[in-house]
Amino acid sequence: MMIGVLSAGCYTLEPAGGVTPEVGTGVAFDINDAGRVALGGSMGPEIDQIEGRLLSKDGTDYLVGVTTVHLLKGGTQVWHGESVRISPTYVNTVYLRRFSAGKTIAISAVGVAAVAALAGVALVTTGALDPGTDTTGSGTQRRIPVPRRIPPKLKLQHFPPTP
Repeated sequence: MMIGVLSAGCYTLEPAGGVTPEVGTGVAFDINDAGRVALGGSMGPEIDQIEGRLLSKDGTDYLVGVTTVHLLKGGTQVWHGESVRISPTYVNTVYLRRFSAGKTIAISAVGVAAVAALAGVALVTTGALDPGTDTTGSGTQRRIPVPRRIPPKLKLQHFPPTP
């Protein structure tokens, strides 16, 4: 489990700040009203943000393999890398997807704590201390297993019941 968390890591979207994203990087675009009108026919009219991987930059347009579309009213659509051409005139803000070491460490710490708690519960033995006194003088106590109640076997009944 921990290997999966560490290998996946946590990512965050940071504003590009005028930096042109490189092909192959994770990107997100906040779409403006003109973009909603232009892309509405193929992606829906309530687009707020488009996330995906930059496939190419032809001239000024971005070609993106879309993975997620966030909607204005809070919904999310999952896409599977479909290519969409996005003009910079449709975009308010460009974001780059970057690895976040702090988030990864925090999530990993929570995962380690959960595994430790589960292991601690699983390793605690069940039983009761022998109520007798220690006559050997060794200072050790003997543990007696507590019998567990086993549910009675169910009797099979035929339907309809025979008199």
